[in-house]
Amino acid sequence: MPKRFVSIWFKYLLTDREAIRLKSLRDVPVAFTEPDHGRMMVMAMNNHAENCGVRPGMAAADVRVIAPGIQLFENKAGRNIKLLKGLAEWCLRYTPLVMVDPPDGLLLDVTGCTHLKGGEIEFLKDMVSRLKALGYTIRPGMADTIGCAWAVARCAESGLIVPPGGQRNALMPLPPFSLRLSLDLLTKLRELGFYQVGSFIHLPKSVLKRRFGGNMVLRLYQALGQEAEFLLPLKEPVPYSERVALLEPIRTREVIETTVHALIDTLCKRLYGEGLGLRSAVLTYLRIDGKSGQLSIGTNHPSQRTDHIFKLFALQFDQVAPGLGIELFILDAPKTESASDKQNLLWNGKPAADSEEVAELLDNVGARVGKDQIHRYLPQEHHWPERVAGNTTDLTEKPESDWPEDKIRPVQLLEPPEPIEAMALTPDYAPRQFVYRNERHIIVNADGPERIGEEWWIEDGGYRDYYVAEDEQGMRYWLFGTAADQPGQTRRWFIHGYFP
Repeated sequence: MPKRFVSIWFKYLLTDREAIRLKSLRDVPVAFTEPDHGRMMVMAMNNHAENCGVRPGMAAADVRVIAPGIQLFENKAGRNIKLLKGLAEWCLRYTPLVMVDPPDGLLLDVTGCTHLKGGEIEFLKDMVSRLKALGYTIRPGMADTIGCAWAVARCAESGLIVPPGGQRNALMPLPPFSLRLSLDLLTKLRELGFYQVGSFIHLPKSVLKRRFGGNMVLRLYQALGQEAEFLLPLKEPVPYSERVALLEPIRTREVIETTVHALIDTLCKRLYGEGLGLRSAVLTYLRIDGKSGQLSIGTNHPSQRTDHIFKLFALQFDQVAPGLGIELFILDAPKTESASDKQNLLWNGKPAADSEEVAELLDNVGARVGKDQIHRYLPQEHHWPERVAGNTTDLTEKPESDWPEDKIRPVQLLEPPEPIEAMALTPDYAPRQFVYRNERHIIVNADGPERIGEEWWIEDGGYRDYYVAEDEQGMRYWLFGTAADQPGQTRRWFIHGYFP
């Protein structure tokens, strides 16, 4: 399939945007100025100002004379780039490959996309009419190469759609400016009497390079398709992406659900065929009024099940605001992983933590309460109780060791341990009573001590003597006393957890 590119030239980008913001400026001369050697000079204007004789590079004082009533605005650096990025995102409804072309244009790779609008002519008509309805004055050009599309968009009087392979004929009547050459080179060509590309397009490559330099040859041959030129899209395309353009805008939830389900099914079939499952997905919807929205999901296990992924998105459908109607859905899977072989799962017993059933359950719970509320703990090789359990979000991660089965441990640990006031008959015995949060507890039974030493390679913290203590109410606590810092000092006591 031959490549097809579209260049969009926003002839009055800044002034059109200001007229959209302030409707009172639609029918008056408007210009943007910027400082140059201490003077304010015109750098952009609208068609009304242009008709009055205003041109780029004119002094603001002179402009006020030749165009009475003109509205002047000081330009802010980077404003045109910001506007172009917003327009580039709007153009994603036509193709996923859109590039900002400063200072006033966009480039689109529309290969394989034009049939969605009924052909190249209808494709451009739809784009132009919508942008004009938004308030922009544009000229599009379509060709096999970026350079030729750029040239006809800005310089051709007709023939804005160049037929496949017709770059040479389209370029010949155009001025040298259409090749995106530097000002010095354009001046030199004009002095030599080269007013059209056709005046020098037939000259040998060696002659052009010797007389005009390598950049001139590069630009000419790029426009002709004899040198490569690449489009750098605003958003890097995702390897696994599907989109559906709707013939008529949709608004009802039932139709939205049906459309999204079919889109997910298409992506899942593709992933299944390549042995992959998605770990994250982003659903983007574009409305006919130019606005858009996104829904995103994540999974704990590579998934290629349409119904499961659809349920995760369906939990967020209340956030979808269709407005006057949605015309395009885009489903991207930015993160994918190899999916497990389900044949082997038939021979397994109970589902493990990394099984598809557990992963889907966690996905459903996480979609409701938030994935940051779900934790998985694995045993770690540490002595100190608060370091024994490590938190992880990976269901496939294996533990460093097994949980200790011969140790009595509370269900709930306090982090950090909280100090208590305790009284013991002797330093080496369990306390007879303790005060915790202004409440006194009389201990009737105690089991211990279990001495746990600090890990000297981490820090020198001595040791702890742990006791399982039961009070008069039948409540059981995990208490410990620390080693005395100096001889003759009493040990400090802490509560570290509760038993059921």
